[in-house]
Amino acid sequence: MNENRYPWFILVPEREELSEIYQLTDEDQVQLMRESSHLSRTLSELFRADKMNIAAIGNLVPQLHLHHVVRYRGDPAWPGPIWGRFDPLPYDAPTIMEIRRKLGAAPLQHFVFFD
Repeated sequence: MNENRYPWFILVPEREELSEIYQLTDEDQVQLMRESSHLSRTLSELFRADKMNIAAIGNLVPQLHLHHVVRYRGDPAWPGPIWGRFDPLPYDAPTIMEIRRKLGAAPLQHFVFFD
């Protein structure tokens, strides 16, 4: 997500026409948990998170996806949820380049990052 108050990434399983985790096969559910855990650990370390928030909310976009949000005790919404709290503040170009640099050095070779 292009929200500069929180490093925020969305994990989207490459499975069509699914909106819920329970619709995945047992094997795919395990793989999703592995990938989510790997992404969470990596983001937590890269961005020095106080807490990782992970949610499978999909009220606006029905395709199955998991939000991974890095939270800090001093962030503007702490300790409450971030959803619907603020209008997004986009990143500036230098910050996006820095995040891409950090992610490029991280062990995320099986992930694809989009703008």
